[in-house]
Amino acid sequence: MFNSANSVEVMSATPSRRNVDHLVVGAGFAGLAAAIKLDEAGERDFVVVEKDSDVGGTWHINTYPGAECDVPSQLYSYSFALNPDWSKVYSPQQEIWAYTRRVAEESGTLDRFVFDTAVVDARWDDEQQRWVVRTEGPNGVVEYAARTLISGSGGLSEPRLPDIEGIDGFQGEVFHSARWNHDVDLAGKRVAVIGTGASAIQLVPELQKLLAESGGHVDVYQRTPNWVIPRNERSFTAIEKAVFRHVPGAQRALRTLVYGTLEARVPAFARFPQAMAAVELQAKRNIARAIKDPELRRKVTPTYRAGCKRILISNKWYPALAADNVDLVTDPIAKVTGNAVVTADGTERPVDVLVVATGFYVTEPPIAQHITGRDGRTLADVWDDGGMAAYKGTTIHGFPNLFQIVGPNTALGHSSMIFIIESQVRYVVEAARAMRRSALAVVEPKQSAQDAWTAQVRRKMKPTVWQTGGCASWYLDKFGNNTTLWPGQTFTFRQHLRSFDLDKYDVEPVRAPQPREKVSS
Repeated sequence: MFNSANSVEVMSATPSRRNVDHLVVGAGFAGLAAAIKLDEAGERDFVVVEKDSDVGGTWHINTYPGAECDVPSQLYSYSFALNPDWSKVYSPQQEIWAYTRRVAEESGTLDRFVFDTAVVDARWDDEQQRWVVRTEGPNGVVEYAARTLISGSGGLSEPRLPDIEGIDGFQGEVFHSARWNHDVDLAGKRVAVIGTGASAIQLVPELQKLLAESGGHVDVYQRTPNWVIPRNERSFTAIEKAVFRHVPGAQRALRTLVYGTLEARVPAFARFPQAMAAVELQAKRNIARAIKDPELRRKVTPTYRAGCKRILISNKWYPALAADNVDLVTDPIAKVTGNAVVTADGTERPVDVLVVATGFYVTEPPIAQHITGRDGRTLADVWDDGGMAAYKGTTIHGFPNLFQIVGPNTALGHSSMIFIIESQVRYVVEAARAMRRSALAVVEPKQSAQDAWTAQVRRKMKPTVWQTGGCASWYLDKFGNNTTLWPGQTFTFRQHLRSFDLDKYDVEPVRAPQPREKVSS
């Protein structure tokens, strides 16, 4: 597959052009894992480009108050880099970011990371049998010609802003929860939070406490309530940390136990949604403990089946909503004026700071707009016609040598995405080995293979709570298909990706270099 040696190629005479075997986009958990495993496999000629200033992805940029993971720490980490020093059962943002930084530094791969650099355009070149990728960063425009393009940009990388009349004319501070503005002094202010999803239920309790101390107020605008169950949180003791560090196998055994506990929930999500009644009871008890007002209880109690939307965990959300300095507003927002939010009933509520916690472009990933395939269409155009689809959630017909980590139908509603990421990265590394072993320049999934895979996933999706639960969620695309989640056990996904199945791909060998024409004197 590759003609170059296993080392990063020195910049050519033209500094804006560089050949590499692999170009990885994104330095979150996916991109970092790809870099580490490519390096371990001897595929050392790679570059990782990251639009932000450091590794960590979601956990680098999401710095809003109260940001924490909702997957247990023991499972929300690489299997090849266990961390005995997690402070709590569920890790806070700063600890997870520090973990990714430590893993990156210890991996010896950071010399091939380029930060503050965005992918502007990526086009497949049939003649070169490479991806030609244009990036912009501190050194200006740099173009890469890469054998493979590995996208680890993730579904939670680009904040989605609400389309509300007048919001552009708001005269106060406006920012998304994923781009928290720490320079804004919130003390004593009237803050409006739009959204009640995973980020909002963490940041609102923190705002409530801060503003209660300074005479401020929070208005929370809810479109649809979520099922919120208790967060079984506690700190790890010094003894537990010592056992994790010094007793062989102890931490891995706990990790396995956590994994098995979470996997045991899959049948309820995927085949027996009626079993979610137990979760609903748990959530209703969570409401009853914190909220005494019957009307507020009614407003926060969902009418759809638990699991249809992401199940959230918090011990602080409902007490915050019940606090004297918080109002939950369920009337639709009609518009935003220069200093207020106006709801459909005509009520105008003054506001100093507007925080939008309205999620991300999950079913319409922005990176797809910048990737152009063999036929001249962008990945966004292709997916706009029929929804996101990829063979095994990783490779896409019409886009040779493109590997999408955390691609269509790979996200989870019950467990750690890092398990999925590691499964996909292993598949990518096996693909690179197969290409080198067979002297292949191009691998592209057959349309028939991709269609069969997509049909199988959609068939398995039909009885799930995500399709039958009676809600509208960000899991669903504009066609009503769930192109986000994997509809089964994570170990079955890993089994599907255990080896690179070359027979499902159209391939092209490495072309022999063309001799230069002799010029007569």
